[in-house]
Amino acid sequence: MLWKTMGGCGMSIYKWARDALGDDLREAEAQGFDRLMALRALLAEVVQENKGARDAQELAHELQFLADNLDEERDYAFMRP
Repeated sequence: MLWKTMGGCGMSIYKWARDALGDDLREAEAQGFDRLMALRALLAEVVQENKGARDAQELAHELQFLADNLDEERDYAFMRP
């Protein structure tokens, strides 16, 4: 897992992302935006940024993996490194 030191204590990049997303959603709702539409817009922007930094096929595989594993009741399928 990736770690970054923030303010003297360790915080994972995933915790940072979760916190940042929560902040952004609260701000969007305060401005009157629908939560679902804000999530869709954020997802679209994240994918767009990834397209500029990664191979399209690699990104497509990661997105497909996430889509295939949306059901929290099932175990994750094996993901190749």
